[in-house]
Amino acid sequence: MFLPALFPRFVQPGNHSKWAIFALFMKKLLFPLRFLYVIYAFIVFVAVMLLIFPLVVLASFFGKIKGGNFIYQLCQLWATIIFPLFGMWHTNYYEVPHDRNKQYVFVFNHISFFDIPIIMQAIRHQHFRILGKAEMAKIPIFGFLYRQAVVMVHRGSPAHRAKSVRQLKSVISKGISVVIAPEGTFNTTHQPLKDFYDGAFRVAIETQTPIKPILFLDGYDRMSYESIFCLTPGRSRAVYLDEISVDGLTLKDTVALKQKVFDIMEQQLVHYKASWIKPAPPQQP
Repeated sequence: MFLPALFPRFVQPGNHSKWAIFALFMKKLLFPLRFLYVIYAFIVFVAVMLLIFPLVVLASFFGKIKGGNFIYQLCQLWATIIFPLFGMWHTNYYEVPHDRNKQYVFVFNHISFFDIPIIMQAIRHQHFRILGKAEMAKIPIFGFLYRQAVVMVHRGSPAHRAKSVRQLKSVISKGISVVIAPEGTFNTTHQPLKDFYDGAFRVAIETQTPIKPILFLDGYDRMSYESIFCLTPGRSRAVYLDEISVDGLTLKDTVALKQKVFDIMEQQLVHYKASWIKPAPPQQP
């Protein structure tokens, strides 16, 4: 009886089981430990970044291609170091064999602040560039690294979005893959995906580059979009789906291609039981 008295606002009608109350009690009890863990993780995150920062500055003098490729290798090293220190382990799964010698427009589901470290763990042994939000470049120290490594987009400006598309096409013309979150922003719907933008699919069609979807199954559990204080240790899984050809497609096929990729990714996220998926609330009469 004492647990409902201590946490009355957490005990909802129909949720009075002893296990539910116990879980809520443990969550409150362990909050100080989680807070210390997040502080520790932040210190590790920054410390490792500062270690590689001088090499990033040096690489920036070697141009966008050679220097950029080296910066990405440094970022992959950074992710390789911080994952075990955070108590995380990453595994890639391949529904079909993945050809690392081909170029792709990689697309992924975007639901976590931790997606960039996951990308650095998931995509290995091939050159790529990420399309990222320009706002992230304002973060001290990290912002410099971000500007060197990411094709930045101001999503509120059509002119800036068009410029970003041109930059992505230029990257592909140099034999480098690109990584795009077609949802644009965090998926906060508790559905498998939110609506896709056209950009990734236009770029794929215009450059005749196949699309390679990757599912990040545990980003929401490691650090959701809700707060950096949601960070928790545990597994990280990336699932490579089969590539989707764009051979012969024109820009008139953009919407159909976008829907095809959306349907495939949604179906597989449901198949793998992604943890953020919840039933839609019942319609009000």
